[in-house]
Amino acid sequence: MNLNAVFRSLGPIDIRNVRRDSLTSWMIFLPIMLALLLRWGVPPLTARLMEQYNFDLVEYYPILLAYFFVGMCPMVFGALIGFLLLDEKDDRTLNALQVTPLPLSGYILYRVTVPILLTFGLMFVLFPLANLTPFNLRTVLLSAIAAAPMAPMLALLFGSVAQNKVQGFALMKLTGFIFIAPVVAYFAPAGWELLFGIVPTYWPMKVYWLLYAGETNVWLYVIVAVVYQSLVAAFFARRFYKVLHQ
Repeated sequence: MNLNAVFRSLGPIDIRNVRRDSLTSWMIFLPIMLALLLRWGVPPLTARLMEQYNFDLVEYYPILLAYFFVGMCPMVFGALIGFLLLDEKDDRTLNALQVTPLPLSGYILYRVTVPILLTFGLMFVLFPLANLTPFNLRTVLLSAIAAAPMAPMLALLFGSVAQNKVQGFALMKLTGFIFIAPVVAYFAPAGWELLFGIVPTYWPMKVYWLLYAGETNVWLYVIVAVVYQSLVAAFFARRFYKVLHQ
């Protein structure tokens, strides 16, 4: 199987499908919009809070950046690919694929690879675009590695659990707690925060917070983030495969 050929065949189709769908066409721009909102909105808000309430919002920049970029960026692309999966299920495109030379495993590999690449690449755009903290290549690189598997994990969750786009949007709202939980963990007493480790999104955000704080030995957290999310993604990939053959 030539993955490059799969990209050339399915990539243009995905672009057309996203552009013509009003529900998903705006989603690909959402991370950029959030970065610009942080760039233009947070500094004046920080100054105002300090002036009027003596509250230093700078101390909470790691929470904002982790939530919007390490968490929300892969969520957006995961949901986007998940909605494409739902469209193809509704149109029975996936059933038609099973009688083409492209194996279903190759199709799933393509669907997994695309959100990983989008998430990983965009991380290097979002952090400098927001411009809230000095750009640190190592911090962004390791955070991107830790966060990238989140996108296919969510895409396969949507594709295997939801029946249509309406259910997909409802599921997206319901899964919001998996992005709030790491924020709650940030304020948890030392030791207690690890209880939130059962939530896969905790580990990528924890990687970013450790790197932001200047920690150097974070590889264990990166490995746990990648392995844990990959295992969850594999579970939903098997479920998705079974759904298609029902």
